[in-house]
Amino acid sequence: MEKILVLGGTGATGRLVIDQLLKEGKQVTTIVRDRSRLPASISSSSTLSVIPGNVLKMDPETFNKHVSAADAVICCLGHNLSFKGIFGPPYRLVTDAVKRTCCAVLDNQPKRPIKFILMNTTGNRNSEIDPPVSLVHKAIIFLLRLLVPPHPDNEQAAKYLVKEIGQKHNKIEWVAVRPDTLIDEEEVSDYDIHPSPIRDAIFDAGKTSRINVAHFMSQLVIEEPLWKNWKGHMPVLYNKTSL
Repeated sequence: MEKILVLGGTGATGRLVIDQLLKEGKQVTTIVRDRSRLPASISSSSTLSVIPGNVLKMDPETFNKHVSAADAVICCLGHNLSFKGIFGPPYRLVTDAVKRTCCAVLDNQPKRPIKFILMNTTGNRNSEIDPPVSLVHKAIIFLLRLLVPPHPDNEQAAKYLVKEIGQKHNKIEWVAVRPDTLIDEEEVSDYDIHPSPIRDAIFDAGKTSRINVAHFMSQLVIEEPLWKNWKGHMPVLYNKTSL
């Protein structure tokens, strides 16, 4: 049975990712600081292993062991939408988690590449293929980098995958999923996937439901043709209703 490690499993999207994977019959492990934040509907599953701990503070040997047991790692870590969560430490939560996971994979030297899926944002541009944006857009992004720590964190996390891991690594294959404005919906709905944003993330943002993000990330693990199509890329998700 394919085994997936989920980081950020108690978050608004992470718990939906776990639910989607469990429904697909996957063996899931998640590292969480507070198990009580997991919905009872998934925490009681016999195919879910809940490991208490902090991804950034867990000792390397233990963390490496959990990574080595996984065929894929899905990172849904993010900063809480509170004053402390946005402006307080850890300022590089996502970037450090990505680096630590990749280093663990390299230490373990798996026989076949590990799939790594990062939840990112359309606010982070892929400079290699994304269309140009206005000067006003660039000015706002510049201010976000200076004033809002989560934004450069998301940028640096994806940049690490693009620049340091690259598209042809023999141990790590990756996809950075970029939803637009996140909303809550009860059910998976129709959504579109694009290589680059087709809307301005600041002045003409679309909407992406968290459950659609969770569905896409889980399907990346499950459907090999889908994985082959998007590995090494930063696909953008929109709900069809927002287009």
